[in-house]
Amino acid sequence: MDAREKILEAAADLLAKASGADVSTRAVCEAAGVGAPMLYRLFGDKAGLLAAVVDRGFEAYLASKRAARPSDDPVADVRSGWDNHMRFALEHPNHYRLMYSPELTVPPAAAQEAHALLHGILERCAAAGRLTVPPALATQMIMSANVGAALSMLTRPEQYADPQFSERLRDAVLDSVTRPAATDEPAERDDQDRAVPVAAATL
Repeated sequence: MDAREKILEAAADLLAKASGADVSTRAVCEAAGVGAPMLYRLFGDKAGLLAAVVDRGFEAYLASKRAARPSDDPVADVRSGWDNHMRFALEHPNHYRLMYSPELTVPPAAAQEAHALLHGILERCAAAGRLTVPPALATQMIMSANVGAALSMLTRPEQYADPQFSERLRDAVLDSVTRPAATDEPAERDDQDRAVPVAAATL
């Protein structure tokens, strides 16, 4: 195992055991058996090290998302992606809190890739006529809600004890940015639907 991998493994192990989403470079160097100059030469600074630790911890999660085969229903794929995101956050709380910590000045590549993967699914939703807003805006809305829900549940579990909270928020957000799949309806129904706004305008 090379020095870089030793440092990353030591940092990941310390992070998993820490009471908060942080570790000291000194503790990492001691655990990895390397000097501070080696750590700074490989990662630049503490922020660079922590960003690399986050990317390493999220690799398995992102690999599963990359390998996921799209279904015939892109909105269902978004729903499944939300649930997988929440599951990972709750199973890896320190990695997750660190990923979205404002103290992490180096943006982890994992966060950017997760955003891009969601955007790709929402572009499929748009192509299927299922979005009510542009894909970029839908991506921001869903990702911010997903991340906010996960961080709320991790940092304030006593306030978010409802086991259905995540699912209810998920459905509310998706209902606001998506529409049901188009179905073939009788021509009379279409005429009635078109008549409603006309009647309303007349009144």
